[in-house]
Amino acid sequence: MNLRPTAPAVPAAAIAARLAQDDESALADCHTALGPALRRYLRRLVPDDLVDDVVQAVLVELWRCRHRFDQARSFEAWTFTIARRRAIDQLRTRPPAALPLTQAAERPGPDTADRVAAQQDVRRALGALPALQREAIELAYFGDLTQREISARTGAPLGTVKARTARGLHRLEALLSP
Repeated sequence: MNLRPTAPAVPAAAIAARLAQDDESALADCHTALGPALRRYLRRLVPDDLVDDVVQAVLVELWRCRHRFDQARSFEAWTFTIARRRAIDQLRTRPPAALPLTQAAERPGPDTADRVAAQQDVRRALGALPALQREAIELAYFGDLTQREISARTGAPLGTVKARTARGLHRLEALLSP
């Protein structure tokens, strides 16, 4: 049983209107009204230690971009879209987890025979592809070229290069699956 008095919930549309009028206290109401839902949502996207940082970034962005909000749309949806983008930004700036060198040395890797067998399987599968699909994949993966660069080198339109690459990769997947 909750004996604490609760403040009446402020409708999100009212908060959005107050933000648009440069009312700084609306930001605190936004945090109160949407903060718990934002935290629940963000826990699915980022590690727990980043949730509060992302919520703070969302609130800053809400304030900074308050005049861009279209009052005819859902304020909650706009807020959660910003939250998703800030979560992605936060994950992109976080360095990847490193494996300590002592554990890296102990981890078994594929032995030479397995690697050679896998390379032969890929070569055979590539050889089974139509020439234009094989060329697009080889230039992309072994030549380290972008699809635009492949288009320029082969003279094929960019859309054609993309289609050849996609079709070739799908066919490779089928050829390499057991």
